[in-house]
Amino acid sequence: MKKFTSVSDVENLQEIIKKALQIKENPLSETEKGKGKTIGLVFLNSSLRTRLSSQIAAQNLGLNVLTLNAAQEAWNLEFADGAVMNGDTVEHIKDAIEVLNQYCDIIAVRCFAGMKSKEDDVNESILSQFEQHAKVPVISLESATRHPLQSLADCITITENWKEERKPKVVLTWAPHIKPIAHAVGNSFAEWMKEMDVELVIANPEGYDLDKNFTKDVKVIHNQDEALKDADFIYVKNWSSFDNYATMPEVKENWMLTNEKLANTNQGKVMHCLPVRRNVELSDEVMDGENSIIYQQAKNRIFSAQAVFSEILDELNS
Repeated sequence: MKKFTSVSDVENLQEIIKKALQIKENPLSETEKGKGKTIGLVFLNSSLRTRLSSQIAAQNLGLNVLTLNAAQEAWNLEFADGAVMNGDTVEHIKDAIEVLNQYCDIIAVRCFAGMKSKEDDVNESILSQFEQHAKVPVISLESATRHPLQSLADCITITENWKEERKPKVVLTWAPHIKPIAHAVGNSFAEWMKEMDVELVIANPEGYDLDKNFTKDVKVIHNQDEALKDADFIYVKNWSSFDNYATMPEVKENWMLTNEKLANTNQGKVMHCLPVRRNVELSDEVMDGENSIIYQQAKNRIFSAQAVFSEILDELNS
């Protein structure tokens, strides 16, 4: 593995899930693999699970870890090519990346969608610069359109919780929120589930269909109760409109997941990437109920990251 920004960078999904589960059984099995090498974790946005799980994963492999909260601790960055930097920006992103090239053997970066320019977000205006200017492997810790380490953890979690012969029915359901939320988790989950042996259904209100470049031919249902029928896994996540970019068209129906709605499923296991706004996206009764595997999902973020870092190190050490 030369880089990790989407599922297309994974040669064999089932093999990396298997590797992650083996790592989970013995997280300290490769403590010498990263010895003498440094990973730079660059955060342009807030983080809890991604930051901590990535640090733990890197340390488990013996990597030296540099963590930079760039939005708070670095100079104001300029991202535009040819910019005349006579304003608030102090350092150009390509200069910052070139310095990271000198300090790090791997660069991992987290950036969110700006939610202002659809074109900039769809074209990954920030992540693409890291890919362009980095001379070392680049790992996405989330970007404008994808969250691959989260999606790998989701695949691991579903694999752990499914032992039947048939395909599980997996429903990605939209949830309410108080502000416009980006599409990265929803896009990425749809993309990765298409590589899994599952029956995927997406449920969202009219006006909230995701980018078809990610959902492809996945069935989209605009009635949540219909979509949830006989579901084995329910992934709850909010996102704003893609067609009317970053807007929140009015939704009159109640889309918050409750135990009453869960009764229509096949004892469906409930997933969420966190953070979650309780009693807006998910009711307390579901969040804290016996169907929730949300914290297991969060723990698996360590092992998704560690599996990917290990694969990158194999390439560097070869």
